[in-house]
Amino acid sequence: MGVTIQRISPNCGRKWAGEEDIGLTGNGGFPPQLYSKMEWKTLRSEYLFRDLWFTVRKDTCERPDGKLVDPYYVYEFPEWVTAVALTTDGQVIMERQYRHAAGMTMYEIPGGCVDDTDEDLEKAIARELAEETGYVFSSFEYLGKISANPSTHNNWMHMYLARGGERKLKQELDDNEDIEIHLMSIEEIKQLLSENKIYQSMHATALFYALQRLNAL
Repeated sequence: MGVTIQRISPNCGRKWAGEEDIGLTGNGGFPPQLYSKMEWKTLRSEYLFRDLWFTVRKDTCERPDGKLVDPYYVYEFPEWVTAVALTTDGQVIMERQYRHAAGMTMYEIPGGCVDDTDEDLEKAIARELAEETGYVFSSFEYLGKISANPSTHNNWMHMYLARGGERKLKQELDDNEDIEIHLMSIEEIKQLLSENKIYQSMHATALFYALQRLNAL
């Protein structure tokens, strides 16, 4: 049975330490008076399902024109971090692992969920990189944030460019993880992208942002 609750601000409204404001504003840099107000008001929320990494919420919303939207379903997730990670000699650290929902083994870049114990986003991606790859890095550059699906997901994926990676640790994988580490050149990464072989869309996006920052597109 669902429980009616007061509206709780989602993760996407939180300003994380390490999250920078880069690029244009949400309205494309144009004066706000050129835009009509489009934000909905959430009148009430009800949680239908809760689990460790996934929560389903049903909202009743009011549009600016007064029309009600009921129900509107929102999927709540923790914040995510990912990194295009470079070794000291400029190789890109890629992971190969099985993804059960897609039923495929594929190449991805490292990343994961931000834990409650992480001080900030940079600490979160440094921890994920150490756990999944065993590499530690000399610097991190924030590339921005993206959404898997802003119509249903309440969280953000925060992207980083990590440099100066050296393998100093052993992998510390979760029980259900089986990750192979592969080092690839920038040209090999560009080839994978051109052949549509990076299937995780947010990782493909992060790779394009990193290549742009590296003047390698």
